[in-house]
Amino acid sequence: MTELPVLEPEEQRILGSLLEKQSTVPGSYPLTANALRAACNQTSNREPVVEYDEQIVAHTARALKERGLLRIVWSDTGRRTLKYHQILDERLELEPDERALLTVLLLRGAQAPGELRTRTERMHPFADRDQVEACLRRMADRGQPLVRELERRPGQHDRRWVHLLGPVPQQQASAAAAAVDRDAVIAEGAEVRDAHVRSSYDTVAAAYADHFADELRGLPFETWLLDRVLAHADGKPVVEVGSGPGHVTAYLADGGAEAMGIDLSPAMVSEARRRFPGRSFEVGDLRRLSRPATSPGWAAVLGWYSLIHLAASELPEAVAALVRPLTPGGWLVLGMHAGAEVRHLDEWLGHAVDLDFVLHEPESVVGVVEAAGLVDLEWYLRGPVTARGETTQRLYVIGRKPM
Repeated sequence: MTELPVLEPEEQRILGSLLEKQSTVPGSYPLTANALRAACNQTSNREPVVEYDEQIVAHTARALKERGLLRIVWSDTGRRTLKYHQILDERLELEPDERALLTVLLLRGAQAPGELRTRTERMHPFADRDQVEACLRRMADRGQPLVRELERRPGQHDRRWVHLLGPVPQQQASAAAAAVDRDAVIAEGAEVRDAHVRSSYDTVAAAYADHFADELRGLPFETWLLDRVLAHADGKPVVEVGSGPGHVTAYLADGGAEAMGIDLSPAMVSEARRRFPGRSFEVGDLRRLSRPATSPGWAAVLGWYSLIHLAASELPEAVAALVRPLTPGGWLVLGMHAGAEVRHLDEWLGHAVDLDFVLHEPESVVGVVEAAGLVDLEWYLRGPVTARGETTQRLYVIGRKPM
């Protein structure tokens, strides 16, 4: 039985970075010393963020080579260049799904199955949380276990898992413990979550419309952003997905856009039609957005607080669905609550509901929009307007579909 290597934090970061880049950017692999240093020092998908210098990387890589966990190779493309190639996966005889999970655990410390599913998507696509958990238990049941399950801490939705290849730095463990499993909202299935969202908004539709229908009068930043959308659309078709009581769609229509609103809640659509007669509102699902009847594509698609109930793993597909029917040069505009939290409401506006609000990190949302192929990205983060009772930061992202 092969004994597991015990890796120091620097060794974990170097091997994790090599494992990741081998899967995600194979054309640039093996990595040069500079590329490996940059991979270790990334500010995204790393916990904690580090600042290794060339000496640390070179010294640690040599130590890993001596232990048979890394190879140093030469690339001859006009000039001989030293490159680094990990062989940890060979040493541990990892399957592709095990390899992906171990990579993310090495790079980010203890994580819940939902987080792991989201973060391994580019390396190995897990169909659901159950597949992630099955793989983790297989890794834990090996003759030499690779991972173990941690006890659930207060405030956590799910138990977390950690690798057994060496000590997890204290700051890494603390940050991971504070992270949020944003996929917990679909633990019972996306269909169940959708049913809760639809019925909850049906229940509060009238009260919601009374409370929010005039909100733009007190939101100068939002009206500035909507005016930019109007100038960009220049009278062409615009759609708001998740239009609620219709006030944003009506603002765009009053500004000269050929505006339409769709919403998952039939009661919300009824409220919008009642309050803004003559405007176009339909029941629909943003994940199945079609093109306008009068044009080959939308000049702008607004997801104005319509993605706030989606799990992290659902965001890429949802954003892609909003991008597809955009005309070349068209804008995607997203508005969301920003943060690291899942808030549950049993009561809202005087009515019983069953709603989870998912707060996403700005860099994650921007990354999803960029991955959907949009360019010229802009993003804005504003603090809560306490006079209005707001308690969250607000994120707005704009991206343009290439011509």
